[in-house]
Amino acid sequence: MANSLEGCVASLRSSMQLLDSSISILDSGVNDFPRLAKVLQTTRHFELISEPDLQVAQSSLISEIRPEVDNLLQRVSNYLAKLERREETLKQKYNLQAGRLSQDTRDNLFSRNSTGRAGGSTGGGRELEGLEELKAKQMRQKKERLSYAVERLTLQAHQRERQLRMSMAAPQQSR
Repeated sequence: MANSLEGCVASLRSSMQLLDSSISILDSGVNDFPRLAKVLQTTRHFELISEPDLQVAQSSLISEIRPEVDNLLQRVSNYLAKLERREETLKQKYNLQAGRLSQDTRDNLFSRNSTGRAGGSTGGGRELEGLEELKAKQMRQKKERLSYAVERLTLQAHQRERQLRMSMAAPQQSR
């Protein structure tokens, strides 16, 4: 019996050694498991979506951006039109001032010529011509002021017409 008991103990020891060996093998295999899990884990660098989802996203983005872009384009075109109107106004002012300047130089030449002719007359005649010349000069100045006022009023009327056309055109473009 002692012999059979020794055989059982030897068999149990051999089973325990085999179990220890299996545990150490499993431990060495499982010990590296977290690193292996990280290495084998797939990382998604790009999200794949379906084409219909992509088209829906694009259309929603376009519907959000389009009104803003249209608004900005409208503001730019209005500003450009305003600058063009301002440029035209400045050109017209320039032409008006240039015309006045040339008129003034012609008047100065005319007045010099007329005073030169008056030098040969008698003293009483000079006084009469001087009054007529003064009256004529005053009339020319009044004429210039009135023509300037008419020109300014014409420019204002044109500008108001443009503004009215722009304000009438703005609601039609938004439809």
